[in-house]
Amino acid sequence: MATDPRAALDRFIAALEAHYDAARGSSDPDSPAVDAAANAVEDAFFTYDDALYTRFHVAVPLEAYGEDDDDEDDDDLEELEIEELDELNDADH
Repeated sequence: MATDPRAALDRFIAALEAHYDAARGSSDPDSPAVDAAANAVEDAFFTYDDALYTRFHVAVPLEAYGEDDDDEDDDDLEELEIEELDELNDADH
């Protein structure tokens, strides 16, 4: 059974509100409460995105990235740029 998009949206909104409350109530951005709330937001986002697409064939116009994904993307881009520069230098010589 597919998740109802409206219920998934309500859960996503509640997760965002809980994340706000955790962030507001913590002096440590890396606290377990803030981390748990962030994970709940990510999970609720993907559930909502999937439910919306399954029911209406429409994707949420946002993308979610984990910290690891951003680092890997940056590393891949840096490697690609270095390779391109090396190729340009080789072509000039």
